[in-house]
Amino acid sequence: MPVCESLMSARPAQNTALFVKNLLLAASLSALSLGAAAQTSSLPITGQQRATADRVAQAGVPLSELAADAPDSHTVKAGDTLWDISKLFLKSPWRWPELWGMNRDQISNPHLIYPGQVLVLVKVDGRARLQLAQPVGSGTSGDTVKLSPRVRSSGVDDGSISAIALNLIEPFLNDAVVFDSDELAKAPRIVATPESRVLLTRGDLAYARGDLSQATDYRVFRNTRPLLDPSTKELLGYEAPYLGTAELTRPGQTTQLPDGKSEIVPATLTIKSVRQEIGVGDRLAPVPQRSFSRYVPHAPAQPMSGQIVSIYGDGLNAGQNQIVALNRGARDGMERGHVLALWQQGRRMVDRSGGQREEIKLPDERHGVLFVFQVYARVSYALIISVKDPVKAGDRFTQP
Repeated sequence: MPVCESLMSARPAQNTALFVKNLLLAASLSALSLGAAAQTSSLPITGQQRATADRVAQAGVPLSELAADAPDSHTVKAGDTLWDISKLFLKSPWRWPELWGMNRDQISNPHLIYPGQVLVLVKVDGRARLQLAQPVGSGTSGDTVKLSPRVRSSGVDDGSISAIALNLIEPFLNDAVVFDSDELAKAPRIVATPESRVLLTRGDLAYARGDLSQATDYRVFRNTRPLLDPSTKELLGYEAPYLGTAELTRPGQTTQLPDGKSEIVPATLTIKSVRQEIGVGDRLAPVPQRSFSRYVPHAPAQPMSGQIVSIYGDGLNAGQNQIVALNRGARDGMERGHVLALWQQGRRMVDRSGGQREEIKLPDERHGVLFVFQVYARVSYALIISVKDPVKAGDRFTQP
């Protein structure tokens, strides 16, 4: 009998539910995003997730929802992600609230788990629950496992595990940018380079005109390109290819000459980083304050469907760990953390097996999973978590 079941059976039956309720059941996701620093009181847990967690806190999930080889326990390791751990226990990793219940009376932040903690799978009466256990002793297999509620009060960068490998999306959280209007057309621009150099690299100077009074650190973008819905051709926004960063080192000025005419002296910037080639005509936008917030992978609350608009970086096809733009955004109910299914369109063919030629279309096949990490009004960016075949613009997605 597992240690956790021994502890539970040692208590009177009427106290079992209360005992289980007071255990800490937790999940974790820490991801970078734009916005104010996350506060415990404003964690983005939806009402549906709360209701699901409350409903299963006592009941757990049917054993049929567990992965075929779900372990009895797992010790969280550095480098683990919420997605990795969920896959160990569940057939559908994004359905974590159905396995991890949350005791809201005792724990204000249900997202945080840390390396070294032990997750124990408890199976009772055909149902399963995942509980957080604390090893007592040296941590060897023969030690007793004590289950107890634990509450951590921590800052943002506190060592808690993330949902997915953050290095896959971190470069895109500030760099992959969509503007609702073509506002970069009026943004400050690079007008000249020293000695008429064509391309700029790190440490080079650049001269710019425009309103540079908003900040000292700027992102550099190429002129925007429109994002069009693959089906309706509706203008969804303007994607700005990210080139690098620059620092304002000397403001521009306008001086009066003795003859009454004025002379314009552009501002001077120093190129700090280069992702792509930077040159005359490229646009400048203030670097937003970078901050951290927490959100969790979850399926959309309502049916969701759409298409891939483009592959980030001008690729014709995309594979695992690449970024795609979707034709659904906040106005359509899209949220950070949404998990979506990718579908491959069934090909059209001619059936000759019946003695005559008849055109048919094969069924669409699900072949991948998307994780939404950045949401704008009408467009979202998603990471391809897994995929069987190359992904291209126009491919469709749905709720998982």
